[in-house]
Amino acid sequence: MLESFKLEIEQCQYVDKFRLLRKIRELEGSQSSNSQKKSQIKKIAAEIAASKRSCKTRAAAIPENIQFPEDLPVSAKANEIKELLKKQQVIVIAGDTGSGKTTQIPKICLTAGLGRKGLIGHTQPRRLAAVSVANRIAEELNADIGQGVGYQIRFNETISESTYLKLMTDGVLLAEIQNDRFLNKYDAIIIDEAHERSLNIDFLLGYLKQLLSKRLELKLIITSATIDVEEFSKYFANAPIISVSGRTFPVDVRYRPLDQGREEIQDQRQLEGIIDALNFIVERDQKSNEISGDLLVFLSSEREIRETARAIRKQKFPHTKVLPLYSRLPQSEQVKIFAPHSGRRVVLATNIAETSITVPGIKYVVDTGFARISRYSIKNKVQRLPIEPFSPGPVQISVKVDAEEYPQVYVFVCSLSKIITLARSIRIQKLSVLILLR
Repeated sequence: MLESFKLEIEQCQYVDKFRLLRKIRELEGSQSSNSQKKSQIKKIAAEIAASKRSCKTRAAAIPENIQFPEDLPVSAKANEIKELLKKQQVIVIAGDTGSGKTTQIPKICLTAGLGRKGLIGHTQPRRLAAVSVANRIAEELNADIGQGVGYQIRFNETISESTYLKLMTDGVLLAEIQNDRFLNKYDAIIIDEAHERSLNIDFLLGYLKQLLSKRLELKLIITSATIDVEEFSKYFANAPIISVSGRTFPVDVRYRPLDQGREEIQDQRQLEGIIDALNFIVERDQKSNEISGDLLVFLSSEREIRETARAIRKQKFPHTKVLPLYSRLPQSEQVKIFAPHSGRRVVLATNIAETSITVPGIKYVVDTGFARISRYSIKNKVQRLPIEPFSPGPVQISVKVDAEEYPQVYVFVCSLSKIITLARSIRIQKLSVLILLR
């Protein structure tokens, strides 16, 4: 009887498999009476049946015919990725922006047979991205949010027994390690936007590297738009690399420099420059008697966004709605950028719109030339995010100068206190901090 249970357990969920095998081993070495053993055998049989039903429920929710849009470059690699997933435990996918990797890779995992015995976990660096990607994939699979496709972010979870794909922030997955050391509920894990190299992503990659040798059935897919793929491949035992090209479109770039002056005058001139650009678009649309598209404005801080929104609203442009977008904005306000609309929208965003999501309907982009850039203060020994002007030319020159001045040292600067706090939160007892010199 117990031997037949071991064969049946192979058809159970991963989250139940190891727990049930442990119960069977304990029962085999138990000195209990026959009546007690029979009672325990019945309980194990009931748990196996319930676990198998959960697998069938999840499998039944997966669409039989999954389509891949032909206009997305990643669709041409779907079969290649599918075959590699069946043979390899780790895959590194380098896909340019617009390749469709974020929405199509989970669907490829489904066609490869994943998502039946466990969830396909798909991480995003920000909660807005997790929610928007979940809605997009659910729409493509004709699934309801919370049923086949779900998401979990801070203070909000839409998951059910039939969920086979779970979108979440990388912080959520990291927190789950506290209660599920082997991440048994997952059949596959997709680490998206790995090029951001946040502390959460680095911890996840390091933890998963150790976990893969203990969970041989777990699949790991690392995707990014810009990533040092060879280094990642070496880190994961020379994992295969798949490169996917992106889609490119013609862009008309118009450089409109502002007069330099004092900081308070510069802020006012920046506002005037944004309003002038919006005036140009409105006048152009009035001549053609149609609204050509939405405007995305990159700004450096919440304060700039609020001030710019106030200034634009005062102008009372016809058929124009202003939408702010930054990471601390409530989710109910963030998702407004995805809602159907008429007229023209002006989206005022920080770099969340550059690194995390695709804002629909954008035809015009205004970049103010300023950004928050991470700097380490040697004097105060803290990480700072000052707002600084930037342009491609000076950035390339400064990198070359640094390399020539300090050819021997490669420094990764991060707050050690943050590393220690994060390690303790997921119960990592031993932590090594390395300074690498070349």
